[in-house]
Amino acid sequence: MKVYPLWHISHQNEAGPDGVTIHLDDGGVFIDEQDGDDVKLLGVYSSEAAAEGRMRRARLLPGFVDEPDCFRIGEYDLDEDHWTEGFVRVPVPGVA
Repeated sequence: MKVYPLWHISHQNEAGPDGVTIHLDDGGVFIDEQDGDDVKLLGVYSSEAAAEGRMRRARLLPGFVDEPDCFRIGEYDLDEDHWTEGFVRVPVPGVA
């Protein structure tokens, strides 16, 4: 099963020329937590489309509207051996 975490990076860095804030670089969204960037997990979604929908809505909100390109959608594979604490398997009749 895949899940899609949605992150937002609030930039406080002064890593650019003349102390300008860098939002994006060649690799995408620039992150430098040591320089004060604040990385927030906005949610974990079951599809990339759901994460993209949340990102579109978040771009309109205070705190995000000033940095509309500073989102990142990840992709993470869950398997049966992880994330099991707190979950219970419920057998489905007719399914092995």
